[in-house]
Amino acid sequence: MGTDYEPMSLARLATHLPCADTDQIRWKLLWEFLEEYRWEPVETRVDLLKHEPGLTGDARWDALLAALAEHLLAQEDLAPPVWVEARVLRRAWFPAELAIHRADALAWAPAAFRKHGVYLSVHDLAAA
Repeated sequence: MGTDYEPMSLARLATHLPCADTDQIRWKLLWEFLEEYRWEPVETRVDLLKHEPGLTGDARWDALLAALAEHLLAQEDLAPPVWVEARVLRRAWFPAELAIHRADALAWAPAAFRKHGVYLSVHDLAAA
C-alpha cells in the first residue's frame, strides 16, 4: 500500500525553512520546490502558489517566497496575490557569496525579485 504523491506547495515550503539548520539546506528545499513545480501541469502549478505561506522568522526568506510567487505567477500571466505586497526588504539581499555571482544577480534578477529586494539571478532559478 503506497501513498499518493503530492507536490510541495509554497506554503508547505515555508514550514520547512525554519526547521533547516543552514542556508545550504534552505536552498536545497527551495530547489526541490522549483523542481516539483516545473513538473506539474500548468493548472496544478497555480494551486501550489495560491495559499499564503506563514512567516519563516527570517524577513529575507519571507521576501524571497513572495518574489518567487510573484515571478512564477507572472510567467502564467497572472496577477500576484495580495499577501506578497507586505514582504519587501528595506535593504537589498544578495544571497550569492562571490562578487561575480552578485554582479550577475544585479544584472539578471527578475523584476519580481528586485521589487522585493532579493537579488537572485534568473540563471540561478533556471539552474535549480
